[in-house]
Amino acid sequence: MRILLYLGKGGVGKTTTAAATALRCAQMGYRTLVVSTDIAHSLADSLDRPLKSEPTAVTSNLFAQEINVLDEVRKNWGAMQGYMGKILRKQGMNKTVAEEMAIIPGMEEIFSLLHIYRNAATREFDRVIVDAAPTGESMRLLAMPESFQWYVERFFGWGETAMRLTGGLLRRLMPEQDALAGLPKLVDDVKALQEVLSDPKTTSYRVVINPEKMVIKEGARAVTYLSLFGCPVDAVMVNRILPGVRAQADGGAGGTGLFAPSSDPYLRQLQEHQARYLVEIERDFYPLPILYSSWRSEEVVGFAPLRSLADELYGQRDPGEVMFVGQAQEIEEQGDDFILKLPLPHIELDKIRLTKRGDELFISIGNFKREYLLPSVLAQRDASNAVFTGGILRIRFPCSSR
Repeated sequence: MRILLYLGKGGVGKTTTAAATALRCAQMGYRTLVVSTDIAHSLADSLDRPLKSEPTAVTSNLFAQEINVLDEVRKNWGAMQGYMGKILRKQGMNKTVAEEMAIIPGMEEIFSLLHIYRNAATREFDRVIVDAAPTGESMRLLAMPESFQWYVERFFGWGETAMRLTGGLLRRLMPEQDALAGLPKLVDDVKALQEVLSDPKTTSYRVVINPEKMVIKEGARAVTYLSLFGCPVDAVMVNRILPGVRAQADGGAGGTGLFAPSSDPYLRQLQEHQARYLVEIERDFYPLPILYSSWRSEEVVGFAPLRSLADELYGQRDPGEVMFVGQAQEIEEQGDDFILKLPLPHIELDKIRLTKRGDELFISIGNFKREYLLPSVLAQRDASNAVFTGGILRIRFPCSSR
């Protein structure tokens, strides 16, 4: 069983990449489900097939689904949410607190993930490919298992007496349901989900980007937060590369990428921009493997264009293989300090220069330069020093109170 999640900024080609991946997996004989969790679904358009909120067969070995998130929440939590607010207020709880306790943030994300997890847990499918919502929503979605458990634990923390009273009222108001009995099971499901999402043998996260400045920054931020949450990222997918532009063979230590200049001045300038951004991508996303696909003159809609995209992205590779094991970056605690660890095994030791501006950290080692987007926990601190040993750069962020 493999679960592959494709994330990225809206409009970068996430849906077509996920659909092409799913089609390739199905062609290889794997029973495959491709799922969209984005409220603004476009998976049906990409496959050029009508889809429902339940898995629908679209071709041999391939099933597709556009989850109706609001229906999932109403079905699993809607009645409970209303009753919980009323009952907690009857117990003397102030209205604001009662509403906070009754409405658990991110329920849409939780039930989207649980729906996917349950499909995977049944072993009905060999591969589950997820076309995730745009990056910001996806980050909230992936952070939800821990915060959901925190909210439920707060609710149960009111004590046995309050729970007994609440449970009695709920049973009178909802005699057909044992509402509270469902909460522990929901928490158990979320814990199991969290284990699956952080298991690199089962789950891989792939960030889809274009060679554009703002898209690259958002993709880098996604990798940072995925690493922070312990989510195994195993590849970056670079989409919509202009004709004549290609990546540096040596990983792009500096300079510009390679391209065959167009005779048209406008197109040549676009090529120059993309060639330069490809170098930045290879440098800033290292050591993650990077897969490339070119700009197409026609929309990638329907099976034939999707097969062509899969051929370009994967060649003869199985999309379900684990493409990278390890973390692109890691944060560890040492007392009150944080240590940011970046693997840079092919960089020669030289004087290290660090420049921090807001949530951006600029690292220079000789001719090597890298821009790193910091998570908020580090953005609030200054980088004090850096040590480079064994191919790992360790940057210390001391407690700001010092």
